[in-house]
Amino acid sequence: MSHSIKLAILGLGTVGTGVINLINDNLDELKRRSGRDITITEVGTRRHRDDIDPNIMQSSDLMAIAASDNVDIVIEVIGGTTLAREVIMHAIKNGKHVVTANKALLAEHGNEIFAFAEEHHVHVAYEAAVAGGIPIIKVMREALAANKVEWLAGIINGTGNFIMTEMRDKGRPFADVLSEAQALGYAEADPTFDVEGIDAAHKLALLASIAFGIPLQFDKVYCEGITGITLQDVNYAEELGYRIKHLGFAVRRDGTGDDAATGIELRVHPTLIPQDALLANVNGVKNAVLVNSHPLGQTLYCGDGAGAGATASAVMADVMDLVRVLGSKDADDTSNNGHHVPHLAFIPEQLSDTPILRAEQMTTGYYLRVHAYDSPGVLADITRILSDAGINIDAILQKPAHKVGQVPVIILTLPVVESRMNLAIEKIEKLDTITDKVVRIRLDELA
Repeated sequence: MSHSIKLAILGLGTVGTGVINLINDNLDELKRRSGRDITITEVGTRRHRDDIDPNIMQSSDLMAIAASDNVDIVIEVIGGTTLAREVIMHAIKNGKHVVTANKALLAEHGNEIFAFAEEHHVHVAYEAAVAGGIPIIKVMREALAANKVEWLAGIINGTGNFIMTEMRDKGRPFADVLSEAQALGYAEADPTFDVEGIDAAHKLALLASIAFGIPLQFDKVYCEGITGITLQDVNYAEELGYRIKHLGFAVRRDGTGDDAATGIELRVHPTLIPQDALLANVNGVKNAVLVNSHPLGQTLYCGDGAGAGATASAVMADVMDLVRVLGSKDADDTSNNGHHVPHLAFIPEQLSDTPILRAEQMTTGYYLRVHAYDSPGVLADITRILSDAGINIDAILQKPAHKVGQVPVIILTLPVVESRMNLAIEKIEKLDTITDKVVRIRLDELA
């Protein structure tokens, strides 16, 4: 067997420890699959760990580890976008291949990092950055390489999915479920990244780039959280045959249809989807990504999106790819990138400048909840405004009064450009018979 491939793990939290445990448990399998011995030589940790093999050097000097002659591959699992960026760039500069689970770092600085890696003839692998143990990056970069991706939709944040599942199944309010998610370790003490969709937006930026061959553009992802979702809307959606999920969408638009623009929609928001859709039945903390591509059609990828085992599995899948690349040529030769797939699936100079659509240019169906006085002509006024805006109604549901003299009216619309919906809602809210702001949630049939 050829000489050992040497790993450094930066960060010994849940994921870093999970990687060590996976290597210890499955070392024989790893050797048989790669034809190489794989050894952890150094770890970066702020405090000494007595449970780590004494043959592994422990240090808090991450920059020194990233440049060490005793390291071939650097695994970054410290998180954040400041120190992690500095360490990764230093590792690349010193000719080290990098494996990272850091979706925020790549979404915000990936263009720079990948270009620097190309310049230095090394690879940055990031399977663990999106959807944990689901091999969605490898699928998008390799298995679907002959397909043209039309759109993808994903449950890519387990915390949000847990909250929406509990609200639907047990009739619990948002705040109550969020507190439990924090107690169970699914949500951080500050849950903003999860419940406001920022975490999902980081992952969506990565998925969209490798789906459509565009540069990473996290700053252009439309992002809407789930903090405003009520049990009332969850129940009404169920009654109409839908479920509310917090989804990320990346959609290619060709400009056909009234007011439609050409470009790519990048959006994260609560969405009504049909109850019988596979994606609607992915519950708890599970993640899932539905990809629609030509000629393959729809394919669904589902599994654990977080946790030590799932994330360590994804990290080591990347390590194994890099071990094979190192094994396919002289280990000291880093003069070329071998047969490795480009970082964003497309040849760097072939990345497209396809525009990212603004929120008002996006096209979706809508769920509207309108509270109105129970008086003649109200429904006629609302439907007239929608019709004048060119918005087609798919279903209307009028519910019993919640307050004396006031009734909620639920309307589902067919897909429409958002700018039209904005104008229609503005006019509806100006009616004297409307008692509150219109609640709107996007709707997608996933067809």
